[in-house]
Amino acid sequence: QLPMVESGGGSVETGGSLTLSCSAAISSRNAYCLGWFRQAPGQEREAVARIDSAGSPNYAASVKGRFTVSQDDSGNTLRLHMRDLKSEDTAMYHCAADSCNVLAYLWTNSRVEYDYWGQGTQVTVSS
Repeated sequence: QLPMVESGGGSVETGGSLTLSCSAAISSRNAYCLGWFRQAPGQEREAVARIDSAGSPNYAASVKGRFTVSQDDSGNTLRLHMRDLKSEDTAMYHCAADSCNVLAYLWTNSRVEYDYWGQGTQVTVSS
């Protein structure tokens, strides 16, 4: 696990766009997988998008076709471009960098505790 710093959140209207970024000091790109997760008040954490161990993007069904995840060549920065935002996208967004096995486990287990989130960045979508 690595400490992550998220940024780019804000308040937008329905249909708007935002791009989130998170950065970490990754010494070896191949040693880590990165992903975005979100949690709205009173709801379980939801996996949003990740770059898997094969370098392929994975998306939650709820955001597929609207969100695009990308990682820079150094592996230090993960971005999430979000378009056509909906009210249900309102949440605190966190990213995580960890071994690919851990990221895969977080991806499929929304209730597992994980102590290495960054401070997160709030996204609020209103009509």
